[in-house]
Amino acid sequence: MSENRAMQYAEVLSTLIKVETISSRENKDITKFLGFHKVLRETFPNFFNTVECEEFDGSLLLKWKGTDPSLKPIMLMNHHDVVEASGEWTHPAFSGAIADGKVWGRGTLDTKGGLAMMLQAAEELIKEGFTPKRDTYFVTACTEETGGETAETMSRALQERNMEFYMVLDEGGMILYDPIGGADGTFAMVGVGEKGYVDLKFIAKSNGGHASAPGKNTPLVRLGKFMAEAEKAECFDVYMSDTVKEMLSRFAPTMSGIMKTACGNVNTFKPVLKKVMPAISPAGAAMLRTTLAFTMSKGSEGANVIPQEAWVVGNMRFSHHQGKKASVDAITALAKKYDIETEIIDDGIESDITDFKGDAFKFIEKAVSNVFPEYKAVPYIMNAATDSRYFCKLCDSCLRFVPFKIDKQQLDSVHGIDENVDVATLAPAVDFYKYVIREA
Repeated sequence: MSENRAMQYAEVLSTLIKVETISSRENKDITKFLGFHKVLRETFPNFFNTVECEEFDGSLLLKWKGTDPSLKPIMLMNHHDVVEASGEWTHPAFSGAIADGKVWGRGTLDTKGGLAMMLQAAEELIKEGFTPKRDTYFVTACTEETGGETAETMSRALQERNMEFYMVLDEGGMILYDPIGGADGTFAMVGVGEKGYVDLKFIAKSNGGHASAPGKNTPLVRLGKFMAEAEKAECFDVYMSDTVKEMLSRFAPTMSGIMKTACGNVNTFKPVLKKVMPAISPAGAAMLRTTLAFTMSKGSEGANVIPQEAWVVGNMRFSHHQGKKASVDAITALAKKYDIETEIIDDGIESDITDFKGDAFKFIEKAVSNVFPEYKAVPYIMNAATDSRYFCKLCDSCLRFVPFKIDKQQLDSVHGIDENVDVATLAPAVDFYKYVIREA
């Protein structure tokens, strides 16, 4: 019976994967997203016959009315747009192939998989005659991969209605082995916040000239020196938050040697951990400070021309403790040292941190222990961005977790090649969402 159930869910997800929903900043046509909505309605008929549905430029806001209007509602989120799928895949990216115990295709993990299991949970509860006590909202957006424009629109609409939510649960961490390096165990990683996001352009200018007689410190040389120094990240403050300390303390029992001792006594070994974490885990180190990754560049149009202007773009993920302004000010000061101008090209958005000691995190922790008793829930700060950041003004408890157990290949396949999810993890995911809806 359990195998039949798993295959049923695999077929449901396969159906959604077969609908190509790549989003683009340049192409605003929402026809394919409206087509995807039609597939959702056909796949989850009881759900769509029950909820109130609002469409926002290809994104959906769905309300399942509860029995007690005095209770704050909850919101469950997973987006349906995906990134492009170039390269050679074992199975075509939009085939939805079910093979080798997996469902293959773009979006299986990010995040049509979570969306499918979330809606499947509601579909089954409705068929059983269940009605939630709290109003339960479902959000699935088509612009998450391109900046979250429609999530912001939905958030503003709900703010105008003076809505407040008990909890928001979006995509984020999953269940994986050794999340940071050195932890000999499998953990349910629950994001309690995410770093802010800013895109910066660094511009170096000169009089240009012929490459046969170069002067000193031409634009590209200055940019190179600046990037080399910026990569050391010494202008960004290193700080170990309570969330990171709690994360490490929960990892500690599965560690060995000095790391077991240090993570089990974080306050005592905090100075040591600040120094060694960058060598152990880039992801762990990124939780301690603002990061800046250089992603785009341009010089002259000719191989023998010194550019009058050259630039690079840096993607900044700023820490909560240093914040956006201080982080931008710090890198601007460093750029000025090399006579480089700084321009903000995407101002991004800041999000809050949910208290891991609060009711909402404890509730998700209880849901994890109920459905996955062998795994411990661990709070952490996400380095990536999600649509949930737009809903922080509506809720003090925005959490980020999809209940899929994945391995390293699957983790690396997100935005990469051969994205896939195990068929065996789908039924527990449905059970998790059922628990959340039923017990919230």
